[in-house]
Amino acid sequence: MITAIDRMFLVTFFRSYAIVLVSLISLFVVIDLFTHLDDFVNKPGGFAASVRHITVYYGNRVPELFDLLGNFMTLIAGAFTVAWMQRNNELLPLLSAGVPTRRAVRPVLLGSALTLALAPLNQQFVIPEVADQLTMQRDDPDRAKAQVLMGAYDASGIHFEGFAGYKKDRRVDRMCVTFPENSPSGMLHLTAEEAVFIPKNGDDPLTGGWLLTRTAPESFEGKLPTNLTVLGTSRFFIKVQDADYDTVCRGGAWYVYASTTDLREMLIDPEPRRRGKMAVLFHTRVTRPFVGMLMVVFGLSVILWNPNRHVIISSGLCLLISGGLFLFVIACKYLGDQDVLPAALAAWLPVIVFGPPALVAFDSVHT
Repeated sequence: MITAIDRMFLVTFFRSYAIVLVSLISLFVVIDLFTHLDDFVNKPGGFAASVRHITVYYGNRVPELFDLLGNFMTLIAGAFTVAWMQRNNELLPLLSAGVPTRRAVRPVLLGSALTLALAPLNQQFVIPEVADQLTMQRDDPDRAKAQVLMGAYDASGIHFEGFAGYKKDRRVDRMCVTFPENSPSGMLHLTAEEAVFIPKNGDDPLTGGWLLTRTAPESFEGKLPTNLTVLGTSRFFIKVQDADYDTVCRGGAWYVYASTTDLREMLIDPEPRRRGKMAVLFHTRVTRPFVGMLMVVFGLSVILWNPNRHVIISSGLCLLISGGLFLFVIACKYLGDQDVLPAALAAWLPVIVFGPPALVAFDSVHT
């Protein structure tokens, strides 16, 4: 049953969360904008075009910032709410009435669980929609300038890389294509002076792939890969599954922008080259709400251990312990990416290590 006190604490938490959210994102935008102001001003179109570019550029980065800082926003909001409750002696009447401290802070835990649930929704629905915009350079809103391409593997095992790319035309200069050893022709290398990605258009067989021109070698003898079509001398078309221009531009780590369901589907793919890091990322996304909740429970327990301790000292200890948990998560993810730890263990190890101490700390809170 939710009481009036619960509603008051819950509203206080959401108010604190909104303040922290707006403050952190605004701080990043202001610092980054004034650091790179020259990249936005003095462009064709005048002041209105510059304002539009700034709005679009940073608006598309809000989901990415939220993804990076979501757990810490919840922790800071929860710590601020509980510290404010202690500072104003709002817990004393409840304790005097026989309400345990753990029951009094239940609305804060409920609010934390709700805000932590926003991160998976952001990863699933928002970030994939703006993934293309996240590769936009500050001084090139029209995507007319050359981009450095990182290269990527297609689901079929073909590797693509290029010297420079032009997003506006989906064109790549000096593209190098390597077919895997398990292709019908064996390992095959193909270099094109120019490659253009043609989006899929219905059942047209010459769409949904790369059109290569001025290639070396100019032709091949023997059996060719099934997804390679000869159009003429020094002209080929390569059908791909997911290695479009955006994928090749983002590089080998392009899948960090993919939704969780897409990650799961890609893990089923028999191509093993990317499976290790993708599996770690998938399991990390699954455990992220649990890690965030552990940070909140551990942090609030530190604040509530000693009601007589100064608020600043308690908040500092809260952030210190939470920072240690965050660094441990990063270390486990690194070990998983390097195949030192299995993917599932790398993601779940922080929960296994910090889960019992967090529950013990919360159980030992003064009531």
